[in-house]
Amino acid sequence: MERLLFTQLEKWKDKKKRKPLIIQGARQVGKTWIMKEFGKRYFENVVYINFENNERMKNVFEADFDISRIISALKIEHGSSFEAEKTLMIFDEIQEVPKALTSLKYFYENAPEYAIVAAGSLLGVAMHQGTSFPVGKVEFLHLYPLNFYEFLLAIGETTLAQLLQQQDYELINSFSSKYIDLLRKYYYVGGMPEVVQCYVDTDDMQEVRKIQRELLIYYENDFSKHAPKETVPRIQMVWNSIPAQLAKENRKFIYGMVREGARAKDFELAIQWLEDCGLIHKCYRVRKPGMPLISYMEMSSFKLFLTDIGLLAAKANLHAKILLEGNRIFEEFKGALTEQFVAQELCATEYELYYYSTENSTGEIDFMIQHSCYCIPIEVKAEENLKARSLKAFCDKFSPDVAIRTSMSNYRKQDWLCNVPLYALVEYIRRID
Repeated sequence: MERLLFTQLEKWKDKKKRKPLIIQGARQVGKTWIMKEFGKRYFENVVYINFENNERMKNVFEADFDISRIISALKIEHGSSFEAEKTLMIFDEIQEVPKALTSLKYFYENAPEYAIVAAGSLLGVAMHQGTSFPVGKVEFLHLYPLNFYEFLLAIGETTLAQLLQQQDYELINSFSSKYIDLLRKYYYVGGMPEVVQCYVDTDDMQEVRKIQRELLIYYENDFSKHAPKETVPRIQMVWNSIPAQLAKENRKFIYGMVREGARAKDFELAIQWLEDCGLIHKCYRVRKPGMPLISYMEMSSFKLFLTDIGLLAAKANLHAKILLEGNRIFEEFKGALTEQFVAQELCATEYELYYYSTENSTGEIDFMIQHSCYCIPIEVKAEENLKARSLKAFCDKFSPDVAIRTSMSNYRKQDWLCNVPLYALVEYIRRID
């Protein structure tokens, strides 16, 4: 599978003052694979250490931060000597050994010639447990599930993917029916690498759903294994409430839907844990579209999205026929899936998520993003309904330089907004100067 992160990894490799790199992301999004594949493509040697199942190397890092001693141990573990400039060292599940995480500081200071990539699915949680973190001595990249562009590449639709990057809207519009068909399949399959590979290999939606359900069980088992015991039931309640939260017309997170009479303080830690693990995305309300958006963020008002649209469809138990053919049941949930899709695409492009609404929750703008010097309002439509009353009222009030309505409809430029197909949204935003 071709992942867009390879481009960023190559840039990191070629930096003159390169720091150890930490790749963050939820479990099962492909961190181990991409680190190994990166090593295979760009280095002569790859030294791979998984701290989850390697007691010898755990002990090596627990002793002290003598980098010469650690490198000698790594050569013994690897089975042969290696040159620093031709070698990639991979520290997987690094959160299992806090001192290995701390050692990255000493590698940067005392052995900067070594290229080191580390990953940890629960790294965010580990950082909240008093780990001595190498602040300022490491770099970060985040790996997400495959976005729609990567999905097209994975299923062999390379030409359609490249056409989105070229932004030739006359041609894109000509193939809109094909894009829409593939987008609906993406709504069902999502971007988890194992699930996408299953779809590529079998074209069997029942097998796809089976793996998605296994992943959901895997994540829920993680709650019991890694989260504080007293927080586990609340994590599970928040997790289970997300499809219902998104099915509402107003998708703002309501604590009362998790448990009757619940308050923020009862579930804040549970939400934080899910966010730290990369399993959810948080989208905060802003009071006004000012720069920077974070200055106008309201911590108490937010929406929650899952990390992957396919997992949301599986958690909501939506059948493939509902998504691909459409019926009344899907009509009620398609808005939730469409917002989930946009949230996921924006997150994978490293945008912070915000939304706007007035005090009485009328006139909501589904997403606000900060791009270059612009605050861009994005109104999301599930199909081809091109009414945009909320966006029109917003534009009349704030006169943004750029306003986007995204739906299944073709690209079309109007005086005060631009209609952008859902499948071309992030590529369009990238081109805005």
